[in-house]
Amino acid sequence: MLTNEREKDLIELCQDLIRLKSYSGEERNVIGRMRNFCISAGYDDIHIDEYGNIIAHIKGKMPGKKILFDGHVDTIPVTNQAKWSVNPFGAQISDGKIYGRGASSMKGALSAMLLAAACFAKDTKKEFSGDIYVSGTVYEESFEGIAARKVSERVKPDFVVLGEASECNISRGQRGRAEIVVETFGVQTHSATPQKGVNAVYNMTKLIEKIRTLILTRDEFLGDGIMELTDIKSSPYPGSSVVPDYCKATYDRRLLVGETKESVLKPVLDIIKAMELEDPEFKANASYAMGKEKCYTGKIIESERFFPAWTYAEEDEFVQTALMGLKEAGLEPGMTRYPNCTNGSHYAGEAGIKTIGFGPSGVNLVHATDEFIEIEQMRKACEGYYAIAKAVMK
Repeated sequence: MLTNEREKDLIELCQDLIRLKSYSGEERNVIGRMRNFCISAGYDDIHIDEYGNIIAHIKGKMPGKKILFDGHVDTIPVTNQAKWSVNPFGAQISDGKIYGRGASSMKGALSAMLLAAACFAKDTKKEFSGDIYVSGTVYEESFEGIAARKVSERVKPDFVVLGEASECNISRGQRGRAEIVVETFGVQTHSATPQKGVNAVYNMTKLIEKIRTLILTRDEFLGDGIMELTDIKSSPYPGSSVVPDYCKATYDRRLLVGETKESVLKPVLDIIKAMELEDPEFKANASYAMGKEKCYTGKIIESERFFPAWTYAEEDEFVQTALMGLKEAGLEPGMTRYPNCTNGSHYAGEAGIKTIGFGPSGVNLVHATDEFIEIEQMRKACEGYYAIAKAVMK
């Protein structure tokens, strides 16, 4: 499937995408480069939605299922370029690797998806049943799955393949993620007369100790649920000679399948209720953090930070179809899960769409200083996406 000429196109596309900085909310130029590729590669139609996601479509000549290959185009920032030994936006090739921010997360995978779909359409002369879509979603790094809602709303796919790094193994699930904000409220007074007030920080420390006693659930495949304190702030700040009347703590909660917004928050709210009954001066609340950002299109994207977990059994029909296709192409993928949160939180976790992950590179390279992708991994991914499309579109 991958001739020398096609491999050259794959490498050049990946390099072009890396050279175009695409921090969250700044993805316009990368979307434009992807659009130009899709036009030249013969995609049937290309749609850019209100958030700025790109959805490229290839239509088979017979009716059939819809498969969506999804990757995000935004990257985390380069916070200290001095620590990089290469230009993070130079896309330098060395020792069979392409270096740069986003190489593994996930411009290599996007390049492989775009080329694989185009090659499959060309090789088959579109004599296949169904529709192939490739999406490049925005704002995934901070809003896993939120922009993807617009994609599934338009495409309504039967199957989704995520291109997140999995070392070209099949990922059939992931833990979800929630951001929980816990607040305590006090009474402000001069720190010389603390007895006249209520210190919100002291109340928060008591609440934190109670929260640490919570026993979280465990999943045999996904592992443990997690609730970890990530930051704490008091007000007023700086609190010179003032007893703080407000304190906020943020928790990162890693979710398991079946956990809902209500079930995750209830144990914390129950603790707060019990503490308020014991102490009339104790006042607190818990809720999900709200995220609100501006897309490069000018559209505001916002949502509660609750991104569900999901899994599919190894015996699932789509998992097995993908596995069969990959093996027929000479690949031998293992079965794994994602340790991180992905757009699968929407496709599988919210929308219930059959979803797997299959992507080049390793999670250890995602967001790393001197991030790179091995060209051989990108080749395998491209062959893999072609093989999965072939297996599904029979």
